[in-house]
Amino acid sequence: MSKFIEVKPEEFNESPFKLIGKDWMLITAEKAGKVNTMTASWGGFGVMWGKNVAYIVIRPQRYTKEFVDNSATFSLSFFDDSSRKMLSYLGTTSGRDEDKIQKSNLTVIHEDSIPYFEEATKVVLCKKLFAQEYKPESFIDQKINEKCYPDSDHHTLYIAEVTKIFIKE
Repeated sequence: MSKFIEVKPEEFNESPFKLIGKDWMLITAEKAGKVNTMTASWGGFGVMWGKNVAYIVIRPQRYTKEFVDNSATFSLSFFDDSSRKMLSYLGTTSGRDEDKIQKSNLTVIHEDSIPYFEEATKVVLCKKLFAQEYKPESFIDQKINEKCYPDSDHHTLYIAEVTKIFIKE
């Protein structure tokens, strides 16, 4: 079994456009001793308020949102190409309906009480700093609002400090 090594954020040389937008990620959080996860392909990394941050968005109907809202932390887990089918399943099946983590044969492990997956190739641990729901009137380009939110189920934006980054050896 390979192990994770910690790298500094400035040494994390991954393209967020590929890593998040093309390869996808799992957003994972814990609430009352239960872990839930969801697949996401929107988000990014940057610097805000003098801190290295990740930002993610979650729609209100997603079960994982309850977990992120009720925790100070969450993780972002990234996988290799062989995990595409599993990521698709985790993005289309609700943890309300079944134990999708168990069905995916994923192993939950923790660092600093933050859950993530042993099978991941890269992991970003995050501490929430900011959350705000998107508002229709905030869109400068209203075509985005019309296209992405026809049901008015606007995402909540979360900005979180990156506390640790792990890469599989």
